[in-house]
Amino acid sequence: MSELILHHYAGSPFSEKVRLVLGFKQLAWRSVDVPVILPKPDVVALTGGYRRTPFLQVGADIYCDSALMCEVIDATQPFPPLFDGAATRVLAQWADTDLFWAMIAHTMQPAGFAAIMGGLPPAVLQAFAADRAAMTAGMKRPTARDATAQLTSYFDWLEQSLADGRSFLCGDAPSVADFSVAQSVWFIRRAPPVAGVLEPFVRLAAWYGRVAAFGHGMRSEMSGVDALALAASSTPVAVEVEADLGFAAGDEITVTPTDYAQDPVAGTLVGLSTKRVTLRRVDERAGTVHVHFPRVGYAVKAAG
Repeated sequence: MSELILHHYAGSPFSEKVRLVLGFKQLAWRSVDVPVILPKPDVVALTGGYRRTPFLQVGADIYCDSALMCEVIDATQPFPPLFDGAATRVLAQWADTDLFWAMIAHTMQPAGFAAIMGGLPPAVLQAFAADRAAMTAGMKRPTARDATAQLTSYFDWLEQSLADGRSFLCGDAPSVADFSVAQSVWFIRRAPPVAGVLEPFVRLAAWYGRVAAFGHGMRSEMSGVDALALAASSTPVAVEVEADLGFAAGDEITVTPTDYAQDPVAGTLVGLSTKRVTLRRVDERAGTVHVHFPRVGYAVKAAG
């Protein structure tokens, strides 16, 4: 397999999740910094318009959504394993959705926002706010007050799960669930004015220290131009369209997130199962790429 290339930016919670997974696996990887807001021309060339951060590149294969990235990383380096039964996946899915959005609403209230974004010019702050408002248009999100109450309950649940002395959320070994929860704790800790919500949870703090200690693996920098050139010179992996799933190989389709950043990615269907969907796209700079998505959390439709 070609080298793992993570397209991310420093302050992205889901990027931190994947960085910690790479550290847990003790993997070498290439780092491409992407813009925090639009425009993102290099990102669009590789993904076809997927706006979320991060995404993972392996040659001419582009993997979207951190849940799928974790699958790919685990297949690249199976030991130590990232998945241990269905419970780890269910907890990770909850952490990536309910916990994450409560965390965002709590952390990005005015005092937290100022701490996270402190020092940036007003025009940049306005552009960031407008970009995120467009990404979350139509979403029902909790108020800061409700989010704080929810987080308190959520962290109490997690604290109780650690009461039997286990080192990690699902037992004595780390799993994908730990890294999915850790991203929210990491982001709250970046905003001291609102981080007091974590203070009552001593076991959770110790657990987070164990997860953070995995670090980020062996990182080396790469430019977006070089990542595009690598994609253009590579051949994507072969995938198959399984029967009786409502689509056929060669169909023109779109794949769209069902919760936020609902920008459809269009292409030719080349891979489909109950777990993944893959589009073939051709870009003048990236060449022929396969863009992969999980089925959970995404809508697959015929183009047009």
